[in-house]
Amino acid sequence: MPVGYYRLLRHHARFTRMEPYKNWSREELIARLQQLDPHHDRPRLPHQQLLRKAKPFDFGAYARRKIALKFTYNGIHYGGMEIQRDPVLPTVEGVLFDALVHTKLVDRDGGLDGCGWQRCGRTDKGVSAAGQVVSLWVRSGSSVKTLAADASEAPEASQYTQTSASEEASTSQDAPGLEGDFGLLDDFDEPPTNASLPTNSPPKESEEDPATYIYKLNHILPPTIRILACSPVADDFSARHSCRWRHYKYFFSPQGLDLAAMSDAASRLVGDHDFRNLCKIDPCKQITVFTRRILHASIDPVDPARPTGMHVFNLRGNAFLYNMVRHIMAILFLVGTGLEKPSIVSALLNVDPENPLPPFRPGEPAPPVVTSKPEYIIADPFPLMLWDCGYDDGALDWRVDQTRPSQGSGESWKSPVPGMACAHERAVIGAMLEEHFLKATEPYYERPRPYFPIGAPGVEPLAPGGMMALPLGGGTTKRAATYTPLLQRKRALPAEQLNERYRLGRGAKKLQRRAAANAVANDDVDE
Repeated sequence: MPVGYYRLLRHHARFTRMEPYKNWSREELIARLQQLDPHHDRPRLPHQQLLRKAKPFDFGAYARRKIALKFTYNGIHYGGMEIQRDPVLPTVEGVLFDALVHTKLVDRDGGLDGCGWQRCGRTDKGVSAAGQVVSLWVRSGSSVKTLAADASEAPEASQYTQTSASEEASTSQDAPGLEGDFGLLDDFDEPPTNASLPTNSPPKESEEDPATYIYKLNHILPPTIRILACSPVADDFSARHSCRWRHYKYFFSPQGLDLAAMSDAASRLVGDHDFRNLCKIDPCKQITVFTRRILHASIDPVDPARPTGMHVFNLRGNAFLYNMVRHIMAILFLVGTGLEKPSIVSALLNVDPENPLPPFRPGEPAPPVVTSKPEYIIADPFPLMLWDCGYDDGALDWRVDQTRPSQGSGESWKSPVPGMACAHERAVIGAMLEEHFLKATEPYYERPRPYFPIGAPGVEPLAPGGMMALPLGGGTTKRAATYTPLLQRKRALPAEQLNERYRLGRGAKKLQRRAAANAVANDDVDE
């Protein structure tokens, strides 16, 4: 039989089954439905009453413990580290806090202040971290009744752990900051890291290992955020104030750059310097001290076995200013292209006419005094990463969850490595695809002529009417036909004038409210 015949039979069968109900009355149809539904006579409750009411979780019935979390995140997917009121993109802090709430480790009603949340640094949109650290109080597995006998013997929590985030910010005025700069920072006028309070060793624990939190959180978090390790910490530990140094990495391609000149310029950063010309001055912070200490600065290949491959700017210091790393990297790019000499770094650090810097090395002229910042575009945030944070020996005891090892492998089934390896492979494949897209254009288009580094062998001078692409990092460039040296550009107002203008202008009311809040906070502390 043809296929259409069977299709017709099926349609006729449906029509035949429905035919008896066509002439039924409404009452007959309802009676038939009641006959088919054996539970039709049960009372119907509102939809909300059908749902099982969740029993409120009593955080007060449990003790608290303080921990530190070390984690990574890909900043390109987030609108920054710090939680925001109405973010366009999700924030790292917001997503992590939601995961902690979901696992009932913290109480949402208390917010960040309620759990004593402290971050090592506050990142801007697009900036990543491989070693970000936060410290906080979380719910313990032991009940309050179980620990009641030990409570009288336990030492009191430090005054610092009982202050809110706003109170901490209010006590750190007019002093070198310790916040890491891999984007936007919060308080830039904190005490330097080496002046922070000493941190005690983590307490000995008799309850569950805090490393068990790692898998619980990673199971909830998106793959772009991964908890690496967890540590019990002392009550006075602060991921922010206890940090001794921060290490940042900025990745870049060496193509068209003089790496030797960039290394010379980077070496001039080491030591204590005034970095007001290498940061963004935010008048609402009212920062008056811009001296920071850089412990290490170098230009290195990412893979020593491939000296012509990708390179990284390694910067380690105990304190950083707002966008300081990206400002420095922008200057290093200008030096690498040959548009500026390495001595420009010495000039930008030479801000005090009363105490000018000497020549950086014998035979080099003394740098000119530059009291305010010339105008220039800072480097792109995408290649910037917080690589690691340094703390006192014994302050942390990083642990990982090694429960239930895989059969025959000895590897933890809860390890985040397999998922991160998959993400890495996809990124490598994506880069390979982009490379082949570029190769596909070669039969039809010429690549831009290289004009950098200026004066290098095989590099042509800029042709009349030509355009040069000034590197800004992350594959971004600024196209220009001419270049104005930094010291000949228009300069911003000195920091003192910017602060005064803000105090007398739109910031007057805000500063008054801040002073009143500080007075109340100080009164509370004194009591």
